Amino acid sequence: METSMNGGADLPVLIHRGGVFFDVEGTSPQEIYKNISEQIEKPEGVTSDLIYNALCAREQVLSTAVGNGIALPHARASIIKSEENQKICVVYLKNPIDMQAPDEREVFVMFVLLTSNSQVHLKVLTELAGLFRNLRFRKALESHAGEAEILSLIRELDK
Repeated sequence: METSMNGGADLPVLIHRGGVFFDVEGTSPQEIYKNISEQIEKPEGVTSDLIYNALCAREQVLSTAVGNGIALPHARASIIKSEENQKICVVYLKNPIDMQAPDEREVFVMFVLLTSNSQVHLKVLTELAGLFRNLRFRKALESHAGEAEILSLIRELDK
């Protein structure tokens, strides 16, 4: 499968489609998923409830917190039908929450993945994991970088 700029797994494109949300409220993953699923732009045939239920079902299996204050909520099965509607929403929480992260840090930012197939999903997870290992990228997240700064940093680090 092609996963370059036009193959559906280009992080800057996916983040631009999903957007960056600041000060999302909630004291549990479920509350945050409820709030974000209502705020994000949804393609035809995808409802807030569908996204909410998919994110909550995945969270019940195992925490999506990956450490360094970051979580990667996603559905276990694709709920997005076409590559054009895939997105990653960067969600800064108003107040960090405990999601049983491996390093025990509270989560302050979530990258909500909405992908249309497992190949893109795995490629995105791999690319994000690489970014999360980068101190500059983590510092940008800690300072609540906006979309332009995040996209610029991804492109710079991808060279």
